[in-house]
Amino acid sequence: MAKNAPPRWDRKMQQRLARGEAAALGELYDRFASLVHSQAHRMLDDETAADLVTREVFGYVWENPDAYDPKQGSMRSWVARLTHRQSVRRLREEADLRDGADEEVEKDLEERVRLATAAARADYIVSSMPAPLRAALELAYIQRRDYRQTASDLGVSEDEARRRLRLGLQLLSTARARPLEGMSPPGYGQPL
Repeated sequence: MAKNAPPRWDRKMQQRLARGEAAALGELYDRFASLVHSQAHRMLDDETAADLVTREVFGYVWENPDAYDPKQGSMRSWVARLTHRQSVRRLREEADLRDGADEEVEKDLEERVRLATAAARADYIVSSMPAPLRAALELAYIQRRDYRQTASDLGVSEDEARRRLRLGLQLLSTARARPLEGMSPPGYGQPL
């Protein structure tokens, strides 16, 4: 299955969830569980807490399928936003319990949220890229190929490989420059 669901799939999934189809929840979980868990784990740095957030997010989706509005964006972005909100809520609870939320703890919390949000945005940007750009970046940065090896592996010219890598990196640079923009529409959905 593709990571980016088409809007028609999103609407049908919402309808199936609203009818209470357990199979729809299973399909949604199969499609987005790794996104939810990895985003929560990145923010919380705790496997058990990430598991709990994953359960809470899918529980919320199951109980509130009408909170999703296909006109506002994809189901993927909605689920990611729910995950972000739930993870931030957990971080704030943890900070309050640990130190009564003094200034240093609050700054640490804000930095963790900022870094995790930028990482989630980068993941989203890479998964949304056209396949040729994504393939070039994966070869160069995951498999540690230089641009010549990347060009050879992709069967393109070295100039084309450099162009793809440059464009992919330019897109990724927006994750750091504007980490909170574009994750989902402002005010989207209901808080958990």
